Amino acid sequence: MTDSHSNPTRRDFLIGSAALGTAATLVSKDAVAAKNYAASPPAGFTPFTAPGKVVKVSKSGSLQANQLYPKPEDATAMLTRVMTELTGEPDLVKAVARFVHPEDKVGVKVNGIALKNMSTNKELVLPFVEAMIASGVPASNITLLEQYHSFFGGTRLTAQNIPKGVKIAIHENKDATMDERSVAGIRTKFVRGLTESTAIINFGLIKDHSICGYTGALKNMTHGCTINPHDFHNHHASPQIAKLYNEDVIKSRVRLCIADAFKVTAHGGPLDKQPQFRFPYEAVFASTDPVALDTIGWEIVEKFRAEKGLKTLTAEGRAPSYIQIASDLGLGVADRSKIQLKEVTI
Repeated sequence: MTDSHSNPTRRDFLIGSAALGTAATLVSKDAVAAKNYAASPPAGFTPFTAPGKVVKVSKSGSLQANQLYPKPEDATAMLTRVMTELTGEPDLVKAVARFVHPEDKVGVKVNGIALKNMSTNKELVLPFVEAMIASGVPASNITLLEQYHSFFGGTRLTAQNIPKGVKIAIHENKDATMDERSVAGIRTKFVRGLTESTAIINFGLIKDHSICGYTGALKNMTHGCTINPHDFHNHHASPQIAKLYNEDVIKSRVRLCIADAFKVTAHGGPLDKQPQFRFPYEAVFASTDPVALDTIGWEIVEKFRAEKGLKTLTAEGRAPSYIQIASDLGLGVADRSKIQLKEVTI
């Protein structure tokens, strides 16, 4: 990457060196005698994984006339293509079956914090859920997870339009049964919708975030699944996001990350209070590597910011340094030169 204004560089990742410098120290401090809540795949089943690989599928004209929601048929076609390109399988059902087993308890983490104009779209989530059921996962083993009822409403998923038997879990930052533990020096618990799942499908977005700079796959899980997310915002949420994702509860469960990029928010996120910075993008991404996916997402946000004459996130003092920290913790690939981005247009 040669354009230092619009693309994140290794130097950008190293901004916030104080946070980076504390990461190793925090590993030993937080590892104190905590009960193990790691999940394991069903016996004999090995979920598909491809570190450093990200697939992007684009389709011009895939948004409805309102430029807010994707056309259902296009969302399904794009999801099918991104999943088959990622896995090498011939169809969506077979591709989905590489990630979930009929014995799994599957949580589907959506993101509706910006409400209906900038949330995970039901048109993308529903065909994935239907494919899981077609692959043999009982509908009763699938739970859609979100933080608040209003956030879930933003996805336009409802008890009436999801497959019969699929559950909805809204935790409101309080539905947790696990033992309390320390993460990045902060006491917390992960919510029951997460701990009672054996597998998670992570449907994130590509957005600017006023505190941590960027919000995508990593933060959708960390701040969306704890009882006190507000306590993990200091120092631009670095290294907290990386440290939270590195906990056994999350990293042992997330099997797949999908980025709903029909739209991108380049400034004023994570809410949608400045819609002039919400732009059509008409793409879907898939990866088993949340760090690589967030690296690409950050790059996209910076390109839009450059086009609109906005400062880089680094220049604004809120570079998402947690992405590099997550890579340093072994959660994925942040080195752009080592990320395999496959781009397909349909």
